[in-house]
Order: sequence, then C-alpha cells, then structure tokens
Amino acid sequence: MKFYNKAIIAFTASIAAVTYSGCKKYTEVEPQSQYSLEQAFSSVSNATTALLGVYDELSGDNGYGIRLNLYYPYDTDEGIVSGAIDNGRRGIGRYQLQTSNTELTNPFNQLYRGVEKANLCIDQIPQMPAYTSGSAADQKELKRLYGEALTLRAQFLFELIRNWGDVPAPFQPSYKQPDLYIPAANRDATYDHLIDDLALAETLVPWRTEVARNERITKGAVKAMRAKLALFRGGYSLRTDTKTMERRPDYLKYYTIARDECAELISSANRSQHMLNPVFEDVWKKYISAFTPDPAGEIMFEVGAGGGNSISDSRMGNYDGPSINAASRYGTGGGGILMLPNYFYAFNPLDTRRDVTIPIYAIGATNLKSLRRLGELTDGKFRRDWRTPTLPGTVLNLGYNWPIIRFADVLLMFAEADNEIKGAPSAEAIAAFEEVRKRAFKGNESAIGVTPTDKAGFFNAIVNERYLEFGAEGIRKYDLIRWNLLGTKIAEARLKITQIRDNVGAYANVPQYIYWKNNGEEIQYFSTNPFYTTAVPSPTTGWTRTDWRQHLVFSISSTGTISGASIDNLPLQEGIARFFTPNKSELFPYTTAILDTYGGRLKQNPGY
Repeated sequence: MKFYNKAIIAFTASIAAVTYSGCKKYTEVEPQSQYSLEQAFSSVSNATTALLGVYDELSGDNGYGIRLNLYYPYDTDEGIVSGAIDNGRRGIGRYQLQTSNTELTNPFNQLYRGVEKANLCIDQIPQMPAYTSGSAADQKELKRLYGEALTLRAQFLFELIRNWGDVPAPFQPSYKQPDLYIPAANRDATYDHLIDDLALAETLVPWRTEVARNERITKGAVKAMRAKLALFRGGYSLRTDTKTMERRPDYLKYYTIARDECAELISSANRSQHMLNPVFEDVWKKYISAFTPDPAGEIMFEVGAGGGNSISDSRMGNYDGPSINAASRYGTGGGGILMLPNYFYAFNPLDTRRDVTIPIYAIGATNLKSLRRLGELTDGKFRRDWRTPTLPGTVLNLGYNWPIIRFADVLLMFAEADNEIKGAPSAEAIAAFEEVRKRAFKGNESAIGVTPTDKAGFFNAIVNERYLEFGAEGIRKYDLIRWNLLGTKIAEARLKITQIRDNVGAYANVPQYIYWKNNGEEIQYFSTNPFYTTAVPSPTTGWTRTDWRQHLVFSISSTGTISGASIDNLPLQEGIARFFTPNKSELFPYTTAILDTYGGRLKQNPGY
C-alpha cells in the first residue's frame, strides 16, 4: 500500500509539466505548473515531494499496476494470458504484435515521464544550497533523495531496454535538451551509464534498518538492482544491427559486478538487512495481502499502490489470481493469467511453492471452492480471497504492491554469476542455491535432491530454480531472453503438455479425472494423492468428477463445439506463444504513434 498521498503528487506533475510545456506530444502530461523549479526544490520537504512524484510513475494501469507486470511478461513456459488473441494484451502474449497496439504506447510514454521526473530531481537536488551547506541532517536526506532518483531512472530505462532494446536515453531534463526527440542509444552504453549511477547511488541511500520502513529505496535494493542490470548487460539480447541474439565478449566483467554486489548482500555482515522469510506463503498471504511489512525484508524493492484508481493503484488480485464470483464475500476477480499444466507438474509435490503459485480452485457465489480443470489453472501469489480486509463487489483496485526484487533473487543471482565466472559452482554458490530450495521444502529439507557440481548442470539447476521460485512475478520471460532460451523453453512446454495429455514418460501417473467434494467451503479429495494417482475407482455418490488430464484432450464436434483446453480454437499446446519468432519476438515493436512522435529518429526493431 502506497506510503504517500497521491494528492500531493499533482504538485510534482505540474513542476514537470512546466519544463516541457511545449512538447505535450512527447510527454502527454496535461497540468500546467503553478510552481517554478526554484520553488519545487527550495527545501528538503519540497524536494521530497518531487522525488515521490518520480515513484508515482511506477504505479497505475500503465505501470506495474497491470500492464508492465501482468501483460508484458507472457506467454512463457510458466503461464499465458487467457482468452482469444486480440490487438491488445493477448496479442502481446501470443507474440503477434501490431504497431497499432496501444498497450505498448501508453506504458512507453509513462516510463519516459518517469525518466523526465527523475532527471529533474537528479539535475536540481545537487544544486540546492542545503545539499552542500545545509545541516548534517538536511545533507544526508538530500543525498538520499539524489540516490533514489538515480535508482528510479535506472529502473525506468531498464524496463524500456528489456522490452524495446536500443531506446532513447536522456540523462538531462528536457529543458536542457535542444532536441526532445533524440535517437535511440546503444543499450550497452546505457547499461554502463546506469550501472555507474547505481554504484554512486548505493553510497548515498541508507540501509533498510537505518530508516523508517516504507516502499522507498534503500541500499540493499540499489545493490540488488545493480546486480540485475549487470546480468542483463552480460546476457543475450536481440541486436538491431545484426538482427540476431548475441552476448558481448566482455560479459564476464558484468557477471563479476553482479556476483560482487550479491556477495556483499549475503555476507554475514549484512544479513540483518535482508533475508528469506522462513515461510514462502507468508511473503504473499501474511504480508503483501495483509499490507504488513515483512520483518525479514525479503522484498527489497516494491512498487507502492493505493488510491483506488487506474493512475496510482494496482489490479493484482482482480485481473489475475483465482476466478472469484462477484457475489462471494471477496468480490469479483481473477483468471487473467493461466498457469500451464507443465508448470504445475514441474514442482515436486513436497515443494511448498506450488500451491502458493498455482491455486487449483475457483470460488463461487456461495463462497464454496470448486476444483479447476488442468488447463485452466491460474496464478495465485496475489489473491482476492487472501486480502485483509476483504473488498466485496466489483472493486478493481486492491492496493497490492508489486515486488520488483526479492532476496531470493539475490541468492540465485549470486549462484548463477559465481558459477559462470569460476566454471563450476563454489561451495558458497551451492549454499546460496540450496538456501532457496530448503525454504521451498520447509519441513522436508532432505527432499531437495542432489545439487549438481559441474558448470552446465548447476546452470540448468539455476534455470529451473528461478522457474519455480519466481512464478508469475514477471521474471521468467526476461530471464529466458537473457539466456537465449525463450524459444527453446516454449517448445519444451508444448512437448510436455502433449506428454501429459498422452500419459507418457514422466507424466505416466497424471490422472484422467479427479474426484472431490466440499468439506465446508474447502475441497476434499477422494484420493489421498489426487494429482499423481491414475488408478482411481469410481467413488460412491456425493463426489464430483472433474476433468484433469482429460481436459487436455482437444476436439471439435461437427457443430463446431470445442471440448478441452484451447487457445484460438487450437489445442492449448499449439496456442501457447503461437506467433513467437526467434530473432524478432524477443523485442517489442515501436508503435506507429511512437515512431510518428519521434519523426524518423527511431528505427523499427527487427522483423516488424
């Protein structure tokens, strides 16, 4: 839940507007300023208000309230957007992206508004007299604001780069730029600039335990974000000049930056700052859904949401999560993201993350849970029925914050980078990897399996562990791109769904049907091991039979009626990421509206 009042941000929006009042098409900011820059940065209090306005561009429907985090990261081998293809979110998910898709234009514009607001703070705060000659307290606070602004600018540009590749990278506010519509910059140079910025920012912001707890950026978040940007700088990306996925020869330099940043965060000296919450479910149910700070500080950087509107709030739990009837005590919502059958069966049954990430139920009008079929499972980390307090009816905005970086990411980034640098996993890398797994198997830690000790085996284990740990957190697609594995994993998902349908290989124990009934509002299963038992006798009356593996059997009758899980009148496995094309789909196109705005200064991305 957002830590500041949305109303005061109009002040910052108006300040930003005055600096580029002549370029409305570029920014799409409406208000006219009643404040000068001097007034906006005349005191620590006013500078803080300006900085909070930068944070505000992270949220809302065009930020990490729905589009950037719930539309852009799909389809992958974990989940897909539900419904038939369109020139909107499903077009993004199926990789049939048209240059008229406004789901691309509006977030692009908002990200650049964030860059502009951050640039104003970066430009103005160091010029304030109090920055160098104010009281010790004022100097400390202004330096913190400066570090936060550097970090926020890095986040906005990082999101732009990983979706569009080479993008314009303004590092000055628009009032200092002779031409607002600058051409795209080389992404490597932009990453290098941002990585340097974050090295400075981490010297300016405090540790989490040194300040009041809220969603503002602290040192751990900056260091984790610097590690993440370094891994992307060292990873594969679709190059606009060669039109192929490539990794630069100097990639180990950036893996070293990532390892070193993560090593400092996981060191004994700093473990009091951030750690894993002991219980995976608690991160989502006990803290995010109850609007309570996690004392472990596992969520290191999050987007605050609040205000109950499309500009400053979020749609998690309403758009995604379990399908819930509007007449229930919880209110309507869910179903926007489907988690794939192969993903459900990627989890060991003892892995506590499965049932958090993939709920197997829907909730009806009388609050009773019913079993979903295998091809219609949803994501579950943000659930309307977990919210405390509940919001019955048709309220769209639930106030859930979006986590950008968790400490589990730090542990696994360290393990990945260390393995790549040394050519085999060190004891420290294995310990970091197993720390995540042991939390997942809490109470059954001996079941985590044997960790590979060779480079390739350990890398594959990391790829799989990040798959299981970060389901539906908007991470998987971008991980697969930086590893150049997106096409490979989509193909594997299609094959595995077919194998589940056919009951072969590793999926020979997947049942055709599951029998269940309600015990109170909850689901009770006829079998003691319902998802892995094929030989189930027909039960006596009082039990409901739900298609499980059978739901993957696709057919079209002579009258055109479709049975089984499908996408666009195709079997589920054929519809996933249907139009994915290697060396094209790894980037979004610039829309016609964006290209027109830049007047020929931007070149379209490969394949569009």
